[in-house]
Amino acid sequence: MPELPEVEVVRRGLEPYVASRVIERVEVLDARSLKRHTGGAESFVRQLEGRRIRSVARRGKFLWAPLSDAGCAPSIPPPHGEALVIHLGMSGQLRVRDGAGRGASQASEPHVSEGPASDPEKHLRIRLHMAGGSRIDFLDQRIFGGMHVSPLVNTPDGLAAGTGTKLPLIPESAAHIARDLLDPALDEESLVRRIRMRRAPIKSVILDQGTVSGVGNIYADEALWEAKLHFARSANGISSRKIRELLRACRDVMNRALEVGGTSFDALYVNVDGRSGYFARSLNAYGKHGTPCPRCGRALVRVQFQNRSSHLCPYCQRRR
Repeated sequence: MPELPEVEVVRRGLEPYVASRVIERVEVLDARSLKRHTGGAESFVRQLEGRRIRSVARRGKFLWAPLSDAGCAPSIPPPHGEALVIHLGMSGQLRVRDGAGRGASQASEPHVSEGPASDPEKHLRIRLHMAGGSRIDFLDQRIFGGMHVSPLVNTPDGLAAGTGTKLPLIPESAAHIARDLLDPALDEESLVRRIRMRRAPIKSVILDQGTVSGVGNIYADEALWEAKLHFARSANGISSRKIRELLRACRDVMNRALEVGGTSFDALYVNVDGRSGYFARSLNAYGKHGTPCPRCGRALVRVQFQNRSSHLCPYCQRRR
């Protein structure tokens, strides 16, 4: 499932093609990708056509685009406006095509995904035709992601809602999502205190999107390895200093992943131009079971934990 770095790569790739542009036409090819939208496909089309996208914002793994009130906005718009919300789920992709049907070109390493999902038409669910001739295709093989229109509501702290926006407004449907570690408005000391109040295993806590958003299984395992913490240690038994060290490791590993386009293991995650990220080459723990720990040389292991696989060094990351 795409995590914060992958979704931020998509946000950065998408923004130049949609920010300040009008959605001229909407095609819904599979209404299953609108399961979170109230009113069905006709309502979705009506609420988007003719409206201008103001920017592309992100919090954790959620993307949204605040919409202008022009065009086909509701006759009685919500007090703070609306946004198009996009969640990639496990296999969702946003692909940009120009007026001639060519994919967007990005200046990055030419590492292109291969496989079924690299077909620009396969698994196509929704298509947005933008002013100027470009189009945005939403593809989703497993249909766990989707799009919907949501009212915007005030952020509780009155600060900008996330990366890519200066507005203190967040989609109502994403308001339960906590700030992420790359958000400049994050109150890290408050986060440390909240984490230390939890009795749950530390990995469960940092995967909880209501505590801190954007961290998934890959980057949790990597950060726990860097901080030398066992995934099953109770959060309330870890010192504040060690929690800060873990959060710093999470932030560092996600920033490194961002620099190389995120992590791709197959064709399910690609950027808007169809290119894979290649942070998988730099992973130290995730998926490396049976290989030597880069720190101590002992074999890394994989352990089942709460319906997930956790990867760790049993010597560097002792439970006690």
